[in-house]
Amino acid sequence: MAKIEEKQPIVAEIKEVLDGAKSVVLVDYRGLTVAQDTELRRKVRKENMIYKVYKNTMVKLAIDGTEFSELEKDLEGPTAVVVSKDDATAAARVVSEFAKDAKITKALALKSGVVEGTYYDQDGIQVIATIPSREVLLSRLLGSLQSPITNLARVLNQVAEQRA
Repeated sequence: MAKIEEKQPIVAEIKEVLDGAKSVVLVDYRGLTVAQDTELRRKVRKENMIYKVYKNTMVKLAIDGTEFSELEKDLEGPTAVVVSKDDATAAARVVSEFAKDAKITKALALKSGVVEGTYYDQDGIQVIATIPSREVLLSRLLGSLQSPITNLARVLNQVAEQRA
């Protein structure tokens, strides 16, 4: 067992990684090949997120007394931590999409997560993973708002042409 002095830097690093996180997702990566794990890390990094594997005891010490403390009950077995500081749904979505695209849903599973301060169990975090990114939602909203205006402009133009 490592001495407390040896654990403190690792716990401090975990706390730093979690500081300012919009979401933290725990992932069971058991069954991933080295190549698949490397590809997942690359995709996570590309989305400006953090993917780390720490000892569960170190994570438990780091999250004790924080908004992420409910994750403690899910820290069993091989666990990776995926942290997003920008997009609240990105961590769950990217891992889930990677698992589906690589057809490794049995080798890579979402355990649970905390999104904007709310704990989600495995089923809940799976639902979070299906929410599109903020950019996609905004473009859909803009398209929805633009459609009635475009139709109104067409009708007004037709009325003007008929009167002319």
